[in-house]
Amino acid sequence: MSSATDVAGRPVRVAWTLILASIGAFITALDVVVVATALPSLRTHLGASLSDLEWTINAYNLAFASLMLTGAALGDRFGRRKMYALGLGVFTAASIACALSTGVGELIAARVVQGAGAAVVLPLTLTLISEAFPPEKRGAAIGIWGAITGLGVAAGPLLGGAIIQGISWQWIFWINVPVGVVSLVLSLVLLRESRGPRPQLDLVGLPLGALGLFALVWAPVRAPSAGWGSVEVVDALIMGVVLIGAFLAWERRARYPMIPLAYFRRRGFAAAGGVAFFLSFALIGSVFMIAQMFQIGLGYSPLAAGVRILVWTAMPMLVAPIAGVLSDRFGNRPFMAGGLLLMGAGLGWLGLVAKPGVGYGSLIVPLIVSGIGISCVFPTLANAAVGSVPIDDSGVAAGANNAVRETGGLFGVAVLAAVFADNGGYGSPASFMHGVRYALVVAGAMALAGVVPALLSPSKAQAGIPYPGDPVQAPRRSAPVG
Repeated sequence: MSSATDVAGRPVRVAWTLILASIGAFITALDVVVVATALPSLRTHLGASLSDLEWTINAYNLAFASLMLTGAALGDRFGRRKMYALGLGVFTAASIACALSTGVGELIAARVVQGAGAAVVLPLTLTLISEAFPPEKRGAAIGIWGAITGLGVAAGPLLGGAIIQGISWQWIFWINVPVGVVSLVLSLVLLRESRGPRPQLDLVGLPLGALGLFALVWAPVRAPSAGWGSVEVVDALIMGVVLIGAFLAWERRARYPMIPLAYFRRRGFAAAGGVAFFLSFALIGSVFMIAQMFQIGLGYSPLAAGVRILVWTAMPMLVAPIAGVLSDRFGNRPFMAGGLLLMGAGLGWLGLVAKPGVGYGSLIVPLIVSGIGISCVFPTLANAAVGSVPIDDSGVAAGANNAVRETGGLFGVAVLAAVFADNGGYGSPASFMHGVRYALVVAGAMALAGVVPALLSPSKAQAGIPYPGDPVQAPRRSAPVG
């Protein structure tokens, strides 16, 4: 193919890269929350117990969080386009298996596989975007990615409620199938293949990292039922710390480490990890509580609850692209710190006004304030993570940051559920609202805690200074499509 054709085709390829990567982020984010709306139907149609219902969500999240680094490593080694398409294929096939499940055990097993596919897809979405866009345009591109990812979170309660009331629970999984198949085919045709700098997989680091993350996220998943002081939870935490310690010790001496430990000494990389944990702790934990608050505490139907939550969850679609564009000019730090400040203030405000019989009008402004804050953090956090390492290692940065983020979300659900249980319960709407108030205040406090690592991140001027030992990035040349 001639260079003239390459140049002419590059804008088209870049546009398709952003579209396809954003679709992958959308469907994987959607399936984190959409199942929550279907839990009452699953209980009725599959005869599921409360523990079973928890596992339809936890099985996905466990595989998702613990295999994120593995997904990034596989893409770097075997080709990002190839592994992205494979991840979409696994996710789509598992969605079919979920929809065809006739028992809760089958559904949980399929959700594990679905989470594994998502763990390959999500980190590679950022890698593909980072490889396609130059640094000065990356913030705007990741802003669009953040908006569509936010759409996945926003659409979860609304889409789930509409499907459950209008069709059947199976269709929350069937809707993934046409999107997944079309995206897979287009990815193989339109995306450019690329690989990371490591010619071999770290066959020791892969299982150590995956098992260590699995043990760490197992603890908060089991804590609500087993108790934080139980032998199971304490042993899981200890085992997770030991395995992650062994993983880091091995990475120090590995010839081709999954993640160079020198990156943790970089302010941008380390600060992005801290922000990711606190953001997800507050966000996923509060989504879990707020979705229930509108239905159990305030008496709305699933669809009506989803519509009312849109003033909160739809904010990323409106604000994230703007924050992404502005971050290219002003840097990521002010948006991460300011966004977490707004998020914390909004959630704390929501907790203070959430009382039995509260009118929806009293909830709108705190929900909007919190939603705007989340929207500012989404794209700038992703940009800060991938921008803190050489471009060839953007997949490593995205995988590590997403693993921390998912871990934070699991801890958020477990801790806020414990706070809720200590102060309220499901016995009555009044009891529920009393418990959820305390949980939302804690969520707000955790978002505010995230302001500290955000302020420690580099300024725009500091972020532009190369790190010693980083390879010099040659100007990007157009490459053939396919």
